[in-house]
Amino acid sequence: MAETQREPVPRVDTGELDVAHAFLKFQRHCVLKKTEGLTEEQLRRPMVASGTSLLGLVQHLTEAERFWFDHHLGGNDWSEADELDMAVPAGLAAEEVVEAYRAAIADSDRAIEAAGGPEALMAVPVDGTRKSLRWILAHMTTETARHAGHADILREQIDGVTGR
Repeated sequence: MAETQREPVPRVDTGELDVAHAFLKFQRHCVLKKTEGLTEEQLRRPMVASGTSLLGLVQHLTEAERFWFDHHLGGNDWSEADELDMAVPAGLAAEEVVEAYRAAIADSDRAIEAAGGPEALMAVPVDGTRKSLRWILAHMTTETARHAGHADILREQIDGVTGR
């Protein structure tokens, strides 16, 4: 089957932060691309036994962006009440979920740029350690890539569209 959504990985090689940020941006783009052209029902449809849907993945990644970049890096408040799981509430439109992810990405990008460099330390420690922006970028790129792979499979099951 031809990969109808295939794109090359970033060719950025101008510095550690530029490279790390470019690859995170690419993975985010891959996730968003999987939602394009689908109906509300298709985006919400659970495609595996765990109940995972494309929209649920997007909602989860929105939460992850806010948790790591807004809360841990930026030091802003976070509570369990802020947490959303992969079950998207019926009253929340798919477009709102996707736009919330785009907004979280924009906020995260501003936090990354404001941090000053990959060695910048997070404001809120993890397990008592203030890890670096370098660590957060590696973690979020891995998390996003993992879910982009899930999104690839879900999208192929929905309508046969493939490719990163």
